[in-house]
Amino acid sequence: MTTPRISFEFFPPQTLDASFRLWETVQALAPLKPSFVSVTYGAGGTTRKLTHEAVTTIGKNYGLNVAAHLTCVDATRAETLEIAQAYADAGVTEIVALRGDPPKGQTRFTPHPEGFASSVELIEALAATGRFTLRAGAYPEPHPEATDSAADVAWLKRKIDAGASSAITQFFFEADTFLRFRDACAAAGIAAPIIPGILPIESWEGTRRFAARCGATVPQWLDEAFTAARGEGREALLSTEICTGLCERLLREGVADLHFYTLNRPQLTRDVCRALGITADAGLEKVA
Repeated sequence: MTTPRISFEFFPPQTLDASFRLWETVQALAPLKPSFVSVTYGAGGTTRKLTHEAVTTIGKNYGLNVAAHLTCVDATRAETLEIAQAYADAGVTEIVALRGDPPKGQTRFTPHPEGFASSVELIEALAATGRFTLRAGAYPEPHPEATDSAADVAWLKRKIDAGASSAITQFFFEADTFLRFRDACAAAGIAAPIIPGILPIESWEGTRRFAARCGATVPQWLDEAFTAARGEGREALLSTEICTGLCERLLREGVADLHFYTLNRPQLTRDVCRALGITADAGLEKVA
């Protein structure tokens, strides 16, 4: 089993306490030498300015390759491309291009009258600038608005054809979910790397709610395992074991990259990486 390339996702802080937590997370995980890190947008683009500040600060202070999330929500085409230009001017040349979640209080995405109607349109426009490496989102289980998995595969192919060079998946709980999706993408002619999104489980109840919103299937065995672990006070240990086992299975099946959704909490992600043989750079760890 080879050592994988890893990457981490952070989200921008909206309070002082959250800001401290972000920088503590970056300091804890930077020594693991990720190939890139990404910073999310809030729902409805609510953290647009905060995302830009976090992206530029991480790149400048930690020397990490940072990919900024960019969405189509609540902005004109000109405004969205202006944000992208500001990233390029700041030396940020990687973008995770997404349609984005609806603004708070709305149940479905409605394009801005003068905005991009989809992630495909956004990717096409960003690719036309020639300034960015573009990553897309992918869904190993049907997106809540998709008719079926085949529709998700077809849509991903459109995003790759539009200019995305790789895709990062939504999280999932069983390796076979990703492997089936990977096979379907290959059969559809998608040659670009598809990076599995890995969610270390910090809180089982919170993860279950998150899964329900995203359409991720919760296996019965996993629900039962966390119910038992809660009674025995070993939820953190179980989380590490399950996440490490998931990653090991993916690596045995030829996966080369893992993208961790850290939720700005580094401990579980760091424990899993160490269990996979990913060691910290002593010099970076000393600086952090």
